[in-house]
Amino acid sequence: MLLLPLAPGRFRQGSPRHLPSCSPALLLLVLGGCLGVFGVAAGTRRPNVVLLLTDDQDEVLGGMYVPSALCCPSRASILTGKYPHNHHVVNNTLEGNCSSKSWQKIQEPNTFPAILRSMCGYQTFFAGKYLNEYGAPDAGGLEHVPLGWSYWYALEKNSKYYNYTLSINGKARKHGENYSVDYLTDVLANVSLDFLDYKSNFEPFFMMIATPAPHSPWTAAPQYQKAFQNVFAPRNKNFNIHGMNKHWLIRQAKTPMTNSSIQFLDNAFRKRWQTLLSVDDLVEKLVKRLEFTGELNNTYIFYTSDNGYHTGQFSLPIDKRQLYEFDIKVPLLVRGPGIKPNQTSKMLVANIDLGPTILDIAGYDLNKTQMDGMSFLPILRGASNLTWRSDVLVEYQGEGRNVTDPTCPSLSPGVSQCFPDCVCEDAYNNTYACVRTMSALWNLQYCEFDDQEVFVEVYNLTADPDQITNIAKSIDPELLGKMNYRLMMLQSCSGPTCRTPGVFDPRYRFDPRLMFSNRGSVRTRRFSKHLL
Repeated sequence: MLLLPLAPGRFRQGSPRHLPSCSPALLLLVLGGCLGVFGVAAGTRRPNVVLLLTDDQDEVLGGMYVPSALCCPSRASILTGKYPHNHHVVNNTLEGNCSSKSWQKIQEPNTFPAILRSMCGYQTFFAGKYLNEYGAPDAGGLEHVPLGWSYWYALEKNSKYYNYTLSINGKARKHGENYSVDYLTDVLANVSLDFLDYKSNFEPFFMMIATPAPHSPWTAAPQYQKAFQNVFAPRNKNFNIHGMNKHWLIRQAKTPMTNSSIQFLDNAFRKRWQTLLSVDDLVEKLVKRLEFTGELNNTYIFYTSDNGYHTGQFSLPIDKRQLYEFDIKVPLLVRGPGIKPNQTSKMLVANIDLGPTILDIAGYDLNKTQMDGMSFLPILRGASNLTWRSDVLVEYQGEGRNVTDPTCPSLSPGVSQCFPDCVCEDAYNNTYACVRTMSALWNLQYCEFDDQEVFVEVYNLTADPDQITNIAKSIDPELLGKMNYRLMMLQSCSGPTCRTPGVFDPRYRFDPRLMFSNRGSVRTRRFSKHLL
């Protein structure tokens, strides 16, 4: 997690403005002091908050973890502060609870923006991609405006740049393909600036701006379509190599990749950077407007993404969904009042912590929520001797149907997201859960698959940061047992029990009662096979 000051005019040649030249991760931001809801000094107002959320942006700069490497489950975790097994959004479909009637009834009333609006008196503004199935006729269509939003400019379904429909406070507005009035990233910038111009000056505000970039189809603005012609996907150690000793889905990738596959992913990588240049423009305009109106010094700005992305790692061309760092780690950059600039924290933060942190900024009592995450406001304030977590849960339910993919008839049923050369990025049994541990002595990842093998992957990221060698069969069995136990506990956790010390935390104490459910039976690994 980076805490950075905005530095206008200090751009690096050959990369998006505000971006280090080494990655397609983006720009700026930082954060600061909190005023309690009932303890605001005369003449002052509680801080404003802006959350900027990109789509499919991987991390190289530090950052935080996501509890699921897929858009809708991850966005649901941001909004609710809960792990997927508690908000029950398991994939990008209505059947997977993505913007379903069940989600709307049970989870939307308890999202952090709903609490900000109803309990803290914030003006709440949303613009951009909400959840992948938002606007579906079977889930209320575009007339549905989730509880808690004062101003609502939401994209119908998944990311696009042209030819899309927005819900404007519940009324549909179609856009075409005229750059000057329809390019979505610019439209989001303009409606956000309009909000800042016309909002009430007597209430604090929360803005969530969710851009399509850098999600496919990677359509850059005309002025940026020739940028980065000499930029290629990073050739790191796990690029274009065989995923030995990994889950079968990774092993099926063809190694080495064909020249056409490499050209395709290089072009995709380049186009992703191009789309982010418009996000740079959005952020620059937003910050300048906040500065012009005198709001910047009282505004926290968060910049992050919903999930990571891979481009050729382990010979997988392009996608997300996998358990590795490149898919589960995203940028987290923050700016605002009272934070010392140019800091980097190595604390283990996840996107389930965003809601609790923003509510903490607003002065809300977090004990009144059922969120699994923690407020990292003390980290942002530079608190010393802070007690913090040492592990987080990552869980994913694979997508695939019990039919053969028509483009790859030689493959068994159940695969999905297949490329023309029959390299598939997902399958129904690409269903896994992981414990990601980071402590003073350990930097580990332990994962179990819900398949016939009960396949296990373990990585020591101190010795193997690229996660090339699966050490599940060579690691100390006692250590393996501890990680298995912790995974079982986290998969059954809710609220405070998700924040108990991990097995490698000095504060950890074994509690045999946690091994049993309310019915007295021994708990086993739990994967979300069914919805509510």
